Amino acid sequence: MVIATPTAHRPWLVADIGGTNARFGLIEAAGAMPGHIGKVPSAEHRTLASAATAYLAGLPSPVQPTAACVAVAGPVTGDRFRLTNQAWDFSIADTKAALGLDHLALVNDFEALALSLPHLTALRQIGPGEKIPTAAMAVAGPGTGLGVGAIIPDGSGQWVPVPGEGGHCDAPIVSQEEAAVAAVLRAEQAAVTAECFLSGGGIERLYRSLATVRGFQVDPHRSNAAITATAVDGSEPLAVDTLSMFCALLGSLAGNLAVTFGARGGVFIGGGIVPRFADFFAASPFRARFEARYRMAAYAHAIPTYLILADTPALDGAAAWLKAHQERVHGS
Repeated sequence: MVIATPTAHRPWLVADIGGTNARFGLIEAAGAMPGHIGKVPSAEHRTLASAATAYLAGLPSPVQPTAACVAVAGPVTGDRFRLTNQAWDFSIADTKAALGLDHLALVNDFEALALSLPHLTALRQIGPGEKIPTAAMAVAGPGTGLGVGAIIPDGSGQWVPVPGEGGHCDAPIVSQEEAAVAAVLRAEQAAVTAECFLSGGGIERLYRSLATVRGFQVDPHRSNAAITATAVDGSEPLAVDTLSMFCALLGSLAGNLAVTFGARGGVFIGGGIVPRFADFFAASPFRARFEARYRMAAYAHAIPTYLILADTPALDGAAAWLKAHQERVHGS
C-alpha cells in the first residue's frame, strides 16, 4: 500500500500509546513535525480506535487521516495487540477500518523513540563523550514500564530500528546491597527483571525492599512521586539512597546497551520519570556505573549519554517511520 503524501485535510496520524497516556499528533505536510498534539488517559479507553476517535473529536475542525503510525508499549507480533500495562486488546485490521485509514502500522514505542534520536535537540548531556553521528544509538526509558530500543546505520544514510523487550532482561545488579534488595523482591515473585526496579512502580519496590534490608518500617503504599520528592530535597536519607540506587541500576543497564550495540552515537535516557529529577540524575552514580566496564571502560568513557527533554519524541519517531516507508515505496 502506497502511503499518500500528507495534507491538512488528509494528514498522517501519529500516536504514542503508553500505560498512562495516549498521545496523538498530525503531520499535515511532507517533512513537517507533528502538530495538534494532544493526549487522552489510556485507562479511559480499551482500544486504539476509541482513543484515536476521542482525540480526533477534540480537534478544531474535522480531518480524515490517510495513514497512521502508532507507537505502542509492547511487542507487535500479529494482528491482535494487547497493551502491556493497560487492558487494551484490539485487532489492527479492524482498527484500520474503523478509523477509515488507508495504511496503519503499529510499532514498538521504543522502536519509534529510537527513530527519533537523530532528530532530537532537546537533550542534556550527562558526563563526557562525543557522539559519532553515523554510529549506532541506543535508548532506555523508565516510565509506567521500561522500554529499550536502538537504531543502526544501514550504510546508505538511513537507520534501521531494532525493536525488542529489553526492559524484561535481568535486573543489572552489581553491589551487595543491590543483591540483597533483589533477594527481598525475589522472595515475593518468581523473577526480578530490570523493569521491576527501573519504572515508576520500580522506585516504590526499591524503596520498600531497601527499607526491609536495612530493618526500617516504612509506609508500604508510599508513591514514587513522594519518594522522589523527598530524595530530591534531601529530607529523607532512605529516599535519597533509593533514588541513587535507581540511577545506578539505570547506569548499568545503559552501559550494557552501549557495549551490546556498539552505540558510539550515544545512549539516550527517555521516558517520563528521569526528567523530573534531572539535576539529581546528573549528580548520581549513573555515569560512573555506565563506564564501569572492566576492560571496556575506556570504550564506554568515550560514549556520550543524554537525557531526553523533548515532550513527545516518539511522535517524531512515528513520523520518521512513515516518511521512511513512503520513500522506500517510491524508491527515493
